Amino acid sequence: LKKGFGKPKPIKTTNNAWRAIPWTKVQRKVFKLQKSIFQAAKSGQDAKVRRLQRLLVKSYYARLLAVRRVTQDNQGKKTAGVDGVRAISPRQRLEIVKNIKGNLKAKPLRRVWIPKPGRDEKRPLGIPTIQDRARQALVKSALEPEWESRFEGTSYGFRPGRSAQDAISRIYLSINNGEYYALDADIAKCFDRINHDYLLSKIHCPSNLKRDLKQWLKAGVLDNGVFEDTEA
Repeated sequence: LKKGFGKPKPIKTTNNAWRAIPWTKVQRKVFKLQKSIFQAAKSGQDAKVRRLQRLLVKSYYARLLAVRRVTQDNQGKKTAGVDGVRAISPRQRLEIVKNIKGNLKAKPLRRVWIPKPGRDEKRPLGIPTIQDRARQALVKSALEPEWESRFEGTSYGFRPGRSAQDAISRIYLSINNGEYYALDADIAKCFDRINHDYLLSKIHCPSNLKRDLKQWLKAGVLDNGVFEDTEA
């Protein structure tokens, strides 16, 4: 080596570390644990369900997947919460993976008003911070398999692996069987007015997850810099 030139060091950037994560293996391991939760819930083994849910939210793989979904896969990945953070680097992603393992204090939601299609009205959206969204995705991944074991096979709204096309196929088959009728119902301000205590009473999960759910419900909103409590 010439004078003044040191031996080159191998470069291992955080970018490379994030890309090198074996995502297929990560998804397979998390799905396997979710499947175990589903089966335990289906057979009424409540204690086992709680144990597996606690295991999943501590899992490094489940945390990796939750962060990837929020920061890379989801359409709202570039939408900022009250902290103003919208695009994050691989280094920050790995930091969030670390942070969402413990107890987090939820930040208030950022209120955004979006127009309703074909109307002059606007509807409010509450945008959590990226870190809160990642923790929410993690908790959802633990609670969802248990609830999937309870839902009816003929419901399609907000269900994983189901789409509007599945519902259309079901309707088509039902119509072909003979007489039918259709009902269209809409509860005014349904999600705006759901009672928090009643909602929490329906959920039987590990206490740390219930604490998370409660603080997300009570986090409050910032609307043009003005803080409002979220009572419902």
